[in-house]
Amino acid sequence: MASSDVKPKSVSRAKKWSEEIENLYRFQQAGYRDEIEYKQVKQVSMVDRWPETGYVKKLQRRDNTFYYYNKQRECDDKEVHKVKMYAY
Repeated sequence: MASSDVKPKSVSRAKKWSEEIENLYRFQQAGYRDEIEYKQVKQVSMVDRWPETGYVKKLQRRDNTFYYYNKQRECDDKEVHKVKMYAY
């Protein structure tokens, strides 16, 4: 295990929508815990984001296909409780 491998210490579920929850939702749809894991696995330094909103714009899944996201909110209120928040 490399020293750059960061493992979460705890996990909790989201209760209310926020911009942070929106981005976590997008990472988790693509198969990653969060931005930290995405950067480790894909060996990238930056994530494509919409300049207007700051939301994630495009993510590459582990099977090398891409997810493209809209500028607007995509995580509906009924989906918020599915988002996991990791603490390091």
